[in-house]
Amino acid sequence: MTDITATPEIDTTSAAFAANLAIDVAGSSLLYRRFGPASTSVPPLILLQHFRGNLDYWDPMLLDTLAADREVITVDLAGVGGSGGRTPDNVTDMARNALGFIDALALTAVDLLGFSLGGHIAQEIALVRPRLPRRLVLAGTAPQGAPDLHRWSDDVYRWATGDVTSPEDFISLFFSGTDAGTRRAWEYLTRTHARQQDRDAESSLACRDAQFQALMTWGIPESSKLERLSAITQPTLVANGDNDTMMYTKNSYLLAEHIRGAHLRIYADSGHGFLDQYPVEFGEHVRQFLGR
Repeated sequence: MTDITATPEIDTTSAAFAANLAIDVAGSSLLYRRFGPASTSVPPLILLQHFRGNLDYWDPMLLDTLAADREVITVDLAGVGGSGGRTPDNVTDMARNALGFIDALALTAVDLLGFSLGGHIAQEIALVRPRLPRRLVLAGTAPQGAPDLHRWSDDVYRWATGDVTSPEDFISLFFSGTDAGTRRAWEYLTRTHARQQDRDAESSLACRDAQFQALMTWGIPESSKLERLSAITQPTLVANGDNDTMMYTKNSYLLAEHIRGAHLRIYADSGHGFLDQYPVEFGEHVRQFLGR
């Protein structure tokens, strides 16, 4: 993404400035950040990032809201951002890599927040290691085999997969096109570029290609795959903008319909990046849900 040169007024004690840490997982060094007060009543919250995103793409306002009273951990999985190794080309192996990371931290219980591709990974973790996640937040994501995931529109494909992603491409992909949405988009980009030292590396084109293959494979239409969701028994919050053109908002309704007892929250005048358009509001809703 093109650098944003504005220097915002932001508290350097914010989670956006948390130290870069590294841990070995299956012979690869994974980069992560860990912040917020440890709690004896709730487990750490693991955040799993979207297609081509890295540690610096998480909105500092969202992170600070989530970390107000709990520990939060963000991570670059294998081959992503500053992490070593090779990015898997399927969601199953991405989930195994995330589980290896959680095991390396010796965590026996976690809450998971998966955004977009990260939401696919969170679903898979809940299915293959059902006693590990306590609660799930599935943001701007979709179930395996859901309709209209396999072939993105020409606009979405162009905005998402270019060798260089301009701020304008990112805004078009993640935010609503209204004046309010565009203003909030530039505010988000300013916040995420406040950190100038020890920034994470941009994900490589090899990472892009592997993640794209994983997304397209997950999106092959197969309605029988929806039955897998009945095995997710954790309390689950499903959230999205009202006009997600990448994962399609209707697929959030499908998730909520097939996961027993799931809570659904749709944010007005927003798209795939609703959580960056409404970072405090979404963060407070997540806190309420996880702390109940």
